[in-house]
Amino acid sequence: MAKGILYVESQPGSAEEAAAYHTWYEHTHMKEMLGIEGIIAARRFESLSDDGVFVAIYEIEADDIGAVRARLAESTRAGAFSPPRGLRTDPPPTVRFYRQIASRTA
Repeated sequence: MAKGILYVESQPGSAEEAAAYHTWYEHTHMKEMLGIEGIIAARRFESLSDDGVFVAIYEIEADDIGAVRARLAESTRAGAFSPPRGLRTDPPPTVRFYRQIASRTA
């Protein structure tokens, strides 16, 4: 089974919107993303450089990662996700899919 990740960089629209952004992201959006067939885990990270950028990593296990990407796009078009709260949209979040090409463990 192919493995990959969906990498997303985003940030709150303002300091005043930060609490709403984090609540929406962690308690609503991540759960909705885990409802997409093929997305099996979700994690968020904050920058140590204090630039206000947060990263979400969604782990993918699927025979066809492109099909997961298509399901996500269709769900988005169909309005299956709750509206974002406090999310900065200018510039929009960075969204990238990656396919695993190697793996090692200690």
